Parts: sequence; C-alpha cells; structure tokens
Amino acid sequence: MGNCCRSPAAVAREDVKSSFSGHDNGKRDSSVAAKKAPVTVLAGVPKENIEEKYLLDRELGRGEFGVTYLCIDRGSKELLACKSISKRKLRSAIDVEDVRREVAIMRHLPMNNSIVSLREACEDDNAVHLVMELCEGGELFDRIVARGHYTERAAAAVTRTIVEVVQLCHKHGVIHRDLKPENFLFANKKENSSLKAIDFGLSIFFKPVQMRSNVVVLWPDVAAPL
Repeated sequence: MGNCCRSPAAVAREDVKSSFSGHDNGKRDSSVAAKKAPVTVLAGVPKENIEEKYLLDRELGRGEFGVTYLCIDRGSKELLACKSISKRKLRSAIDVEDVRREVAIMRHLPMNNSIVSLREACEDDNAVHLVMELCEGGELFDRIVARGHYTERAAAAVTRTIVEVVQLCHKHGVIHRDLKPENFLFANKKENSSLKAIDFGLSIFFKPVQMRSNVVVLWPDVAAPL
C-alpha cells in the first residue's frame, strides 16, 4: 500500500512540539506547564488506539477540522475511509457539540444507498475518528468538470439522487445544510455508479414546528440567486 500516512496522534504531537520551539530553547512557558486533561467528545465511547484496529494509509481529503484517510480494517482487510477530527482544533464548546451532533446524525439516519454509511465512531486523546464506507469514484464536482456538460437525462438522474437525500433527511428530522457537488461522492468510477451524500458537519436536527429559521447557511458559489 506504500508509505502509511502519519496518524492523527503523531500529527498532534508534532503540533505541540512546534508550539514550544524558538527563543526559549524548548522550555515551556509557565502558563502552559500544567497539562490539561484531554476533552471527551463522544459520551459512552471508550478511548482506544484506532491504529490497533485500522491501518491509516494515504490522505484522501482535508477540511477545516478533519483529515480523511484511506483506512484498512486490520481484521477483514476491507478498504474504508476514516475522517479524523483533531481535538486541537475544537477550540470551543460549540465546536465540540458540532462534532457530537455530526456523529449523532450519521448514527440516526437509516442505511441508504444514497448516503455514506458510518461504520463506527471512536476517539483517543488527540482526535475523534469517523470510520465510514469508502467511495472511490471521486466528487460529483470533479466529474462535472471532466465532462464539461451533462445531458438532460444524466442531469435529471443526479438531481433525483440529491432530492431523494433531502427527502430522506427531512423525513428523519435532519437538515443537511451543506448540499454542494463537492459533498456528493460516487461509489466507484463506473458511469452508472451510485451517488452518495457525505459531510454532515453542518447538519442539524429539527422538528416540524421548527421549519422556519433565521439562520442562513450557504456557499455563495452554489447558492440560488437571493
């Protein structure tokens, strides 16, 4: 499989080490000498070393909080994807709650061919890890760019999948809030590959009486005209 990527734990250790380099020759400032206990994000989930169960290989993608790696189940050898969210980047209680909600929503939604499935969620002292099914076909965005244009029939098939995802989420009390071509992946590289929604980091639960909201979440590049 080639050289394995550094684990999230190793990355976190390097970040900590670099923060104390400079004029003090490695001596820590007294204000940070007291080591803080690592925050616990996932309630009821014992902390464990993810690399005892999975081999984290090359990087597949990177976002504001997380890095997604190719992940190999050491037991079954199944290829998966692992999104590792560094606790160092969870700077507020809101950030922590966002991660908890993302995991809760992925656990809450039923298994469906149009939504990436969560295998398990675990954490250690440095990161929260979401182990998911691997989608090897790339982003919808990249396929649109590669094609240049879609036929009306092909565009209708893609649109149908997106609408079905919205319908399924709303049926189960979830609003995705981040629908864009980059957040839909093809399961494989075949032309007739299934399309799956990913990234529930901005998603929220809602009740029918809460359909109206004063909060607007959008990406200007893909938003409808206001």
